[in-house]
Amino acid sequence: MFDLNVEMGIDLGTASVLVYVKKKGVVLNEPAVVAIDKNTDKILAVGEEARQMLGRTPGNIVAIRPLREGVISDFEVTERMLKYFIQKTCGNRRVLKPRVVICVPSGVTQVEKRAVIDAANQAGSRKTFLIEEPIAAAIGAGLDISKPTGNMIVDVGGGTTDVAVISLGGIVVSTSIKIAGDKFDEAIIRYMRKKYNLLIGEMTAEEMKIKIGSAYQSGNGQSMEVRGRNLVTGLPKNHEVFSSEMIEALEEPVAAIVDSIHSVIEKTPPELAADISDSGIILTGGSALLHGLDTLLAIKIGTPVKVAEDPVSCVATGTGKTLEAIDSLEGSLITSKGR
Repeated sequence: MFDLNVEMGIDLGTASVLVYVKKKGVVLNEPAVVAIDKNTDKILAVGEEARQMLGRTPGNIVAIRPLREGVISDFEVTERMLKYFIQKTCGNRRVLKPRVVICVPSGVTQVEKRAVIDAANQAGSRKTFLIEEPIAAAIGAGLDISKPTGNMIVDVGGGTTDVAVISLGGIVVSTSIKIAGDKFDEAIIRYMRKKYNLLIGEMTAEEMKIKIGSAYQSGNGQSMEVRGRNLVTGLPKNHEVFSSEMIEALEEPVAAIVDSIHSVIEKTPPELAADISDSGIILTGGSALLHGLDTLLAIKIGTPVKVAEDPVSCVATGTGKTLEAIDSLEGSLITSKGR
């Protein structure tokens, strides 16, 4: 017998893909990376296994991140990656075709939305719905967005930061900037190159961000031994880097996020702005875990800032909860397209 009732929510992120299955919760969390043999066009690895290959592949193998800055940069590879994750999620069950809800950043164009829908349909979706990330993040963070009160969500992901004020189940004011976790990594790489003449890779920069990355001085004084290539001698070199240096390295991208929040608050109706002043700002997304980011934002914005309980899976969980009420939400929250 075919299982006709499989429904899944997918957080199709720049850095990682999370899959929520109805009545089961988040069942998959893998990096959005695909390793392909260029000679045979065969997929060698997807997810964490492919991520380990970044920057370490021979000439015939390429490790690709098919999403950049929140949108599809390589349609074919995205389709194949989605197909792999959908099949992995369904396991050995004979599934006719699942209904799928996918998150997209609030600022994507109709063309970019169409690309996501087409990729999901080609990957085996029976019907594909789209939901804007701030809405999904708010639902996943446990906010009741149906009430006539203002809720502010700042979703700091891998490729984009989405800032939105939500009331009565819809977005009142929003912006989406292409500055988030990936730009943090790039800023760290630039800093190490400029200050120490040390060339490091993406994975090392990400490790530094996670272990000693900081947006606000807290006096914890953590450090990390960083390995890279000396640009002067061309030889491998180790260097100890402190968390206080990461504040300097990340100053520019963090300031851009602060500016985007400012711009949204400036456009927010006064009644809703008053609500936000009382209830505060909710931070979601993997990059919301950057040490001291909530403290810095609270100081710069002058409003309480709280990191959601599980910021990494908030969007996926919100997408999944949307599945529970998909029929009633189809006309309002979701852009629905099907074959």
